[in-house]
Amino acid sequence: MNTHSPYYFDFRTAIIFVLVVGFIFVAFQLADDIGLHLLQSPGAETENYVEPDYGLGSGHIDSLIEYPEVNNGERTPFDLWNYGGKGSTSFMNPELPMSWPEWIDFHRAQKPKLMADVRDYMRSRFDLTPVAIPGQFMSGGRKPIMKGPVAKLTPKINSYEDLAKLGPESIKRRDLFPYKPLAHPLQSTAHMVFPDAWNKSHPEHIRIDVDHDYPDEYLPEFPAPMFLTTHKELGDVTDGKEVTFGNYYEIFDGLLTPEQMEGLKELLRPTPTTWFNQTTHRVTVEPSAGVSCFSCHVNGHTNGAFELAPDSRPHLARLRVGTPSMRGNYNLMQLSSKRSIRSMDHFAEIEEYFDGDPGMMQHIGPRAHQKVVANRMGDFNAILDFPPAPKLDPLSKLNPAKATEQELKGEALFWGKAKCSSCHYGPAFVDDSSYDLQVERFYKGRPEGPIKNFPLRGIKDSPPYLHDDRLPTLDDAVEFFNLILELKLNKEEKQALTAYLLCL
Repeated sequence: MNTHSPYYFDFRTAIIFVLVVGFIFVAFQLADDIGLHLLQSPGAETENYVEPDYGLGSGHIDSLIEYPEVNNGERTPFDLWNYGGKGSTSFMNPELPMSWPEWIDFHRAQKPKLMADVRDYMRSRFDLTPVAIPGQFMSGGRKPIMKGPVAKLTPKINSYEDLAKLGPESIKRRDLFPYKPLAHPLQSTAHMVFPDAWNKSHPEHIRIDVDHDYPDEYLPEFPAPMFLTTHKELGDVTDGKEVTFGNYYEIFDGLLTPEQMEGLKELLRPTPTTWFNQTTHRVTVEPSAGVSCFSCHVNGHTNGAFELAPDSRPHLARLRVGTPSMRGNYNLMQLSSKRSIRSMDHFAEIEEYFDGDPGMMQHIGPRAHQKVVANRMGDFNAILDFPPAPKLDPLSKLNPAKATEQELKGEALFWGKAKCSSCHYGPAFVDDSSYDLQVERFYKGRPEGPIKNFPLRGIKDSPPYLHDDRLPTLDDAVEFFNLILELKLNKEEKQALTAYLLCL
């Protein structure tokens, strides 16, 4: 054979390829014949395994109720903290449990009774008669701030001060804790529930199955003002308008860089979601273009919409989460309640419009954001500022010349006896950490585990409070932490602390 021929090398390569493939085939056959399965070993097991209680108390699993199997749309218990364990599957099904006409008729029949029961349940827990704090308004200057606490105590207890004297063991044993978790009112379907104020302007998001459970007085102002780090001199750059796809260019041309403008456009662009879309897997009468980031984070803040955190299964184990503000995210190193997302562009890239189930995207349609687009969304997010706090000095301390005696007392408590500054400090009043408050010390139920703490700057604009909205007012937040941290604050100290928080 002529070894100088160009075909010699092709022939030699082909022979080598055939030999290699043959060797691999024989090796796999031999491994199969002799039962070689080391890569699929069963793993080790502890003999006679008995699970310890890990300090959670005897029967911390056995005392919980097993989650019921429910179809999409079926009612779920309001006391889901009493349930625990594993579900039948981690995955969602794009098919409805019935035909589309039956789905519509089912919810037309169920919704009136469901919402009547939701209102009765909320009345059993809270007195939501609107009573405003005199002279206090949200940053837009129009919406009054509600006075609290509004969580109801049992007739056995005369005051929150008397309750705090009992301690966690007694409160738990006597079932006196007023701040148990708040579930999604229809957790089998869940997904976004928008406030009435939003639905009035955006009727395409009115759900056929469930409505918001808080009255408007206890929710953020709508539309909220927007403040930019780059244009503090303008105050609210929206002039009281909701920023939409139709007006954003007019409002921001000349204020933003082209990259920031592109990021804002994507934050405003609707995309199909698990239950707001063009298919029959939806909770609106008509097909929907979906939702945008700013459908919940209106003007870079929040309208009080709630959802479920995409961090767990089964769905009945997922935690209700209110919409956090995007203001001041430039100062945060950790985002999301449990997933510990470490950048704004990463958050924009993976925002869970599909409830943590990528398989649903194949049926409904992905957002299809490229990394460069997510970066631009993060870039706009990075210039959303906190609202002005005229009583704070450059180091975020109260200016004594502007603050009242009560506010100054609240500041001293914040940095001292009340222990707030253990987790909330710096310019955003947050340490970017997750904490397990061990709230189950005060009630019988499933431990919720670590939750990220959130900034207190501008906190007066973001009711209701805690990740699941269980604290309707700032006064309720103060009462909650007075109990949880066993601070033993008296009534005057708690009022001073609320007065200080209103200054942030």
